Amino acid sequence: MKISNNILETIGNTPLVKLNKLTKEVDAMVLAKVEFFNPGSSVKDRMAVKMVEDAEADGRLKPGGTIVEGTSGNTGMGLALAAIIKGYKLICVSTDKQSKEKFDILRAVGAEVIVCPTDVDPKDPRSYYSTSKRISEETPNSWYVNQYDNPSNSIAHYEQTGPEIWDQTDGKITHFVVGVGTGGTISGVGKYLKEKNPDIKIWGIDTYGSVFKKYHETGIFDENEIYSYITEGIGEDILPENVDFSVIDGFEKVTDKDAAVYTRKMAREEGIFAGNSCGAAIKGLLQLKENFSKDDVVVVLLHDSGSRYVGKMYNDEWMRERGFLEEDILTAKDLVKKHEDKPLVSVFAEELVSHAISKMRKFGISQIPVMKDNQFVGSIDDSVIYQTLVDKPELVDAPISSIMGPVFPIVKSGTQVDELCKLINKNTPAVLVESASGSMHIVTRYDIISAMS
Repeated sequence: MKISNNILETIGNTPLVKLNKLTKEVDAMVLAKVEFFNPGSSVKDRMAVKMVEDAEADGRLKPGGTIVEGTSGNTGMGLALAAIIKGYKLICVSTDKQSKEKFDILRAVGAEVIVCPTDVDPKDPRSYYSTSKRISEETPNSWYVNQYDNPSNSIAHYEQTGPEIWDQTDGKITHFVVGVGTGGTISGVGKYLKEKNPDIKIWGIDTYGSVFKKYHETGIFDENEIYSYITEGIGEDILPENVDFSVIDGFEKVTDKDAAVYTRKMAREEGIFAGNSCGAAIKGLLQLKENFSKDDVVVVLLHDSGSRYVGKMYNDEWMRERGFLEEDILTAKDLVKKHEDKPLVSVFAEELVSHAISKMRKFGISQIPVMKDNQFVGSIDDSVIYQTLVDKPELVDAPISSIMGPVFPIVKSGTQVDELCKLINKNTPAVLVESASGSMHIVTRYDIISAMS
């Protein structure tokens, strides 16, 4: 029988999936290392178990002990799985910028969760760095994990993730792209891949408000670079010991908006329901596309699952409040799609009113543009005809020119609906839309109502 003795034995051997739509503008083959196939739904399962097992081996973590860690959520989940299987208590300290789902999941697997403010200095006693250290000092028989400076973090990826990527690509990988937080993933994978082939390029994805990019390029830790940001899972206001800048070829920064937008794009265009930092990694890769050629094999690591972000990046209201939602803007072109294959129904000025009535009846329409000498010279609609028949029924046999109204406004197909609404009113029941090819179509009040309802 092929069985696992416990859930920890299912960690690793995650799939490598080719990206198609999102990366169509990239010349290289782009492959995603989908780490949310791990049982805790993130790449952090690997290093969490490694850190626990190494601490057990050297006596830092004793039977019946309490594990204490500052985490954005994913490391906490990996530690929770290890704690359940191995019989430890777990206290997770996090920040108030993290998604509610992360806290709910941690509590669901038995962790105690303490939430600290985000916008404080790392040395501030209220920070999650300081709070987690303090709790570990105050808790008997506890072990403070400190994933930022714990070497087992990067070793896990040197021993597991790096070899998996190398084997899955048959050694053909040319670039590795990954978001950087604690630095364990990029440093461990980068070290392994560089040992196999020094020409492989290692790119870290950073966020605005983080110190990594400038420090890597200048060696300067610039506190003026530090400010609050929304993107979760990457970027830091400290320099973790796990970040081995010597194996990193460069950093690329991605905005909060782009990270959120591309998180959603990945789900809708590739069917990959991934987390916030994954969207940042994809957008960063696209920003780096000039560095790739058609013969390259680029691997981008997707850290975690979208299930952690249902109330944030995958929530339209949350996205809209921050100006992140890329909503489709309706245009005149969208409104004429249903009838753009049909010719515009029009009447000539010298035709009789009765002819206009017949066309309205035949085509089921209520307004018609009037033409003369291949030019639009006026318009006629059912309200005008109705009033004519009531007041002067004899005009049914009069020329249309005798009762027609003004020419319908003419707009381009790219005109937005809100502009159309300004043109269409009680006195102007329709507009004419000129397509790119020069053909004309009509948009009525009903068309707008149908599109907006």
